[in-house]
Amino acid sequence: MKDIEFKLNSIDIHPNSEIKGTISVSYPGRYDGVVINTQILDSNEHIIYKSYNGKNISQNVSRLFINKDVMTQDKAEFTALINFEPKQEHEIKFRVSIIEQHKEIESQIIFAKYSK
Repeated sequence: MKDIEFKLNSIDIHPNSEIKGTISVSYPGRYDGVVINTQILDSNEHIIYKSYNGKNISQNVSRLFINKDVMTQDKAEFTALINFEPKQEHEIKFRVSIIEQHKEIESQIIFAKYSK
């Protein structure tokens, strides 16, 4: 098993539909947390993270760091959404990384599709 496993509820995303993701870390060393970076290709738009591990996020963030201290059994769940109307289909790059002392230890990338 890899040190990080990342899954999305769907890789076919539509406007204002909730995106759910789960992250599991099995890294044997010490780490500070995980970070989720998302890029909507061919667009200046951003994804908006709404919650992680049941805790609502009060401000709109487009990059999400989840501290290891709130990751029960080294797992995290998050929700997010994209709320612009696409004129074309976009590819979305989700990159989840394990962070240790400001360094990336390992990452996993998932590509999804965003369309009407």
